[in-house]
Amino acid sequence: MGGSLGKKESSKNYSSESKLDAKMVDAMRQRATQGSTMKSFNTIIIKFPKIDESFRKCKTIFEQFDEDSNGAIDPEELKHCFHKLQVDFTEDEISEIFKACDIDENMAIKFNEFVVLLCLVYLLKKPTTTPAKSRLGLPELESTFQTLVDAFVFLDKNKDGHVSKSEMVEAINESTSGGRSSGRIAMRRFEEMDWDKNGMVTFKEFLFAFTRWLGIGGTEEDEEE
Repeated sequence: MGGSLGKKESSKNYSSESKLDAKMVDAMRQRATQGSTMKSFNTIIIKFPKIDESFRKCKTIFEQFDEDSNGAIDPEELKHCFHKLQVDFTEDEISEIFKACDIDENMAIKFNEFVVLLCLVYLLKKPTTTPAKSRLGLPELESTFQTLVDAFVFLDKNKDGHVSKSEMVEAINESTSGGRSSGRIAMRRFEEMDWDKNGMVTFKEFLFAFTRWLGIGGTEEDEEE
C-alpha cells in the first residue's frame, strides 16, 4: 500500500462540501450503532483481493454510463446513471456528490472517482423497506461497499464518523505486538488517508485511499494494467 493523493487534490477547497460531509458523518454514526464484522486491521487486509476484484468488475458499469466513451462521466451522464439505478437524489444532491468526488475539479468523474461515488451513494441512500432488496440493483458491488463501511466503523473507535490518528494506531496495534514499527505503519496509513491534513479522516478520504492502495486510478491508468 502506498502513494498519497497529489498536491492539486489535497489543496482543494472543501467548504462547499460541508453539507455533504455532515450527511456522510451522520450516516456513518448511524451505521456504527450496528457494529462491525471486522475484528482486526488484518481482517481488512485479507479482504483486499476480493474488494479489488469487485471494483474491477465495476468497470463495465462505468463504461455503460460513460455514454460518449470519453473515459469519464459528466454531470448529465451521472443523472442518467442515477435514474437507471433508481437513486432518488435531488438535482442539488447529485451536483453535490459529483463535486465531492471530482477531486481534480475537471467536471468529469474518472473510474476511481466513480467507485468512490457509488460507495457514498450506497452509504447515503435510505435502506429499502424490504431487507433482501438491493439498494442500487448491484448486489455484488453493494456487498463490497458494506465491507468498506464495516472497515471504517472498525477504525472509528469512538463512533463519531471520523478516524483520528490515535484510533488508527489503536487499530494497527490490535493486529500487531505494538511498538515503534506498528506506530510508524499506522502513521503512514493515516497520512495516506488524511489528504486535507486536518487530522481527521472522513469515509470519503478512506475510500480514495483504498482505491490507491488497490492500484485503481483513473481510466487511462486502469487500462494499462
